Amino acid sequence: PMKMSNDERESYLSEVHVGVLSVPRQGRGPLSAPIWYDYSSGGDVVMFIDKHSVKSDCLKQVERISLCVQNEDPPYVYVSVEGPFQLSEADKARHLAVAVRYLGEQRGNEWMDKFGYEEDSFMLSMKPESWLTKDYRKRVF
Repeated sequence: PMKMSNDERESYLSEVHVGVLSVPRQGRGPLSAPIWYDYSSGGDVVMFIDKHSVKSDCLKQVERISLCVQNEDPPYVYVSVEGPFQLSEADKARHLAVAVRYLGEQRGNEWMDKFGYEEDSFMLSMKPESWLTKDYRKRVF
């Protein structure tokens, strides 16, 4: 009864949340790290990572990743997606759009000017194939 419908889960994933990206590692637990992302219903989840990061090294060795987004305040809600991904050169306009999504127009532009776009960034696009959801707002007391 607390599972989300397709429309509910896609709508929730489209909202602004800090995600936790998990990348498998050989002989160890998965690497899990917070990340900004962008998603529109039916599309790919888009994230940006440093080409020289541990995440980048791990991604070069695997074919699938997962992302979990959640509401940290009760009633709890989460959406976890898993699927194949592609790494490509970072798109500056898309990277800026993600920064503005999280920080607003002025702060997003300032962040990009100082820290955001670098030639050393990858754009990570993941196709959600497997979904796990829970919406405790649906629980009836």
